[in-house]
Amino acid sequence: MSSLVRAASLTNYSEVARASGLDPVRMLLDAGLSPSVLREPDLMIPVESVALLLQTSATQSGNESFGLCMAEQRLLSNLGTVGMLIRDQPTLRDSLNVLMRYQTLLNGSLSLMIEEFDDVVVIREELRPGSAQLSTRQRIELALGVMLRLMRQFLGAEWQPKRVCLAHAAPRDLGAHRRLMGRTIEFEHDFNCIVCAPRDLDARNPWADPAMARYAQQMLDASARTPGAAVLDDVRRAVLLLLPSGRCTIKQVAQYLGVVCRTVQRRLAEHGQTFSSMVNDIRKELARRHVLEGDRPLAEVASLLGFSAPSGLSRWFHHEFGCSAKHSRAERRRADATAEHREADMRPEHGKAGVASARK
Repeated sequence: MSSLVRAASLTNYSEVARASGLDPVRMLLDAGLSPSVLREPDLMIPVESVALLLQTSATQSGNESFGLCMAEQRLLSNLGTVGMLIRDQPTLRDSLNVLMRYQTLLNGSLSLMIEEFDDVVVIREELRPGSAQLSTRQRIELALGVMLRLMRQFLGAEWQPKRVCLAHAAPRDLGAHRRLMGRTIEFEHDFNCIVCAPRDLDARNPWADPAMARYAQQMLDASARTPGAAVLDDVRRAVLLLLPSGRCTIKQVAQYLGVVCRTVQRRLAEHGQTFSSMVNDIRKELARRHVLEGDRPLAEVASLLGFSAPSGLSRWFHHEFGCSAKHSRAERRRADATAEHREADMRPEHGKAGVASARK
């Protein structure tokens, strides 16, 4: 079943598309979306369509920071009822806890986790493994950009994070990144996150309105998911976030969710799954992303998938895919090179042979 996201995730799409030289209506239609979704912020639309839209928009416009540019003018009101509840919390910490609780009502493909240490707080955002693997860069930059906008509504427009880490490579032009994320950006990191000081989370919100918060809470509770479905989805998110740390056990996941292990086991069983089968399925999706589609060193991929050594990844990958990770990556590179050569041969500048081939 496809993950869904609120159509409000496309707020500012038309403005950024036009500024980048694109026709937003044509781009939406090509991605399988009706232009009317821009007028229905609470409509839930397929993540795959949003991913395709952002990817093709970035590619056709040449704007590598397309998703980040969409985040620049975001407001809490763009988050609908969840935004109302976030806005009226007493502290930023309370607001982030609300966001984690209701994340699936906003975006079914995004996972949020907050880790606190002695002197820093790490706010991680990751895309859940699944079918919508397109435009990981655009979607994660949009998500982190929106998070920074949310934090600045509590901490002030001039506030800067200690660091912003992105798992993908740096773009050619860092202008938009420095404008929205500050100058302490690290690319090709192990995961995507915002690093801030613990005191930032405890900043008081002078505009908090408890009465409005109660009203928004009642509205959200009325539209809440069934407990079984909620736990199942939350287990997936916890596994995704805990895998790279090597702490992805059912005990750790239950602790993260605030339930006992038996509850996790029971909810998974209700949906015909076990904890180990879910972890394995998520590992397979991550392996496709990092081994078959990415270029990270396999030692790093092993760590991201929760293996203590590359040999563990090697044995597991061979069992699941029938060949080694190294062989699979080599085959993919050969296929890419062959496709590039064929494309080059089709181009007119390669002479009459290329033209004749193209006519065929």
